[in-house]
Amino acid sequence: MIVGIPKETKTHEYRVSMTPAGVDELVRRGHTVLVETGAGLGSGITNDEYAAVGATIAETAKEVFHKSDLLIKVKEPLAGERAMMHEGQVMFTYFHFAADRELTEGVVETGTVAIAYETIVDEKGHLPLLTPMSEVAGKMSIQEGAKYLERPMMGRGILLGGVPGVEPAEVLIIGGGIVGTNAAKVAAGLGASVTIMDIDIDRLRYLDDVMPANIRTVYSNRLMLQKYLPVADLVIGAVLIPGARCPILITRDMLSTMKPGAVIVDVGVDQGGCCETIRPTTHDEPTYIVDNIVHYGVANMPGAVGRTSTFALTNATLPYALKLADLGYKDACKKDLGLAEGINVERGKVTNKPVAECFGLRFTPSSVVG
Repeated sequence: MIVGIPKETKTHEYRVSMTPAGVDELVRRGHTVLVETGAGLGSGITNDEYAAVGATIAETAKEVFHKSDLLIKVKEPLAGERAMMHEGQVMFTYFHFAADRELTEGVVETGTVAIAYETIVDEKGHLPLLTPMSEVAGKMSIQEGAKYLERPMMGRGILLGGVPGVEPAEVLIIGGGIVGTNAAKVAAGLGASVTIMDIDIDRLRYLDDVMPANIRTVYSNRLMLQKYLPVADLVIGAVLIPGARCPILITRDMLSTMKPGAVIVDVGVDQGGCCETIRPTTHDEPTYIVDNIVHYGVANMPGAVGRTSTFALTNATLPYALKLADLGYKDACKKDLGLAEGINVERGKVTNKPVAECFGLRFTPSSVVG
């Protein structure tokens, strides 16, 4: 099979979908791997490193897209990339369709097979390809939130951990999954006062057992949000419904109850976000202000730490990439029904029910499981 590794084109996206170690595995199994020239530079990986393990360096994205049977990416294909995709081709990447009708309809029109990292499940029902980037994003959310709490960034002028004699910042984390847990660890380590909210009482029990004393757990509902939002200096949105749009938990009218200069970092912005006033931003212009509240909505946060993210992502995606390359997507998905859950669009049909419902499109079960 011909496997393509194109260079990412999203603004300030420094990740690449495969390390040389991953390419080496594919080549040793007899596959041809086309790597677009410069694809790894944002992660500190040179063309020579790919060539040394048997990759063919392609001079243009067009060559990679046109020749490849399986395209492995990091982020969703932008309009120019969708124009190069062809019927029957398989693309394996983060899609986050539920946040973008244009993307969904555009990929449907290509006739390709879209296998989304974010909806693949393992034997325990977990989301193994979301986990590594959720770990990165969770840790980064505090790092970025702390920066934008600074007064020159239009924040409240609060040091996250305080100093002796001055109280620390109040951090509210909505969602106790991978993102929320990693955010809490970093915030607590810096000395902040942290509240984690979730609707899974068993998860809250676990977090209450393992987290340090400066983290409290609270069951999430509207009244508790109304209680804790006015106290918070930094709010982390860490809400996820696999494949579907995030529910709106922080409404516009709630902003007026918050402290002026408080910061909201909505990590789920690529799935629509849990804050009504959040919208996707870029690393060039990461924040904007609504009703005196700083909003941070960068949709590819892990892209800023490309090297760490690339290696963490390949560690997780490579076993699935090998199955797809070795067996083809149909046989691979028949043997691994968790991988089959990743098929969101198949040859012009929407095969993920939450995505179809989100946009009022017709849902068709995948040919693999239907």
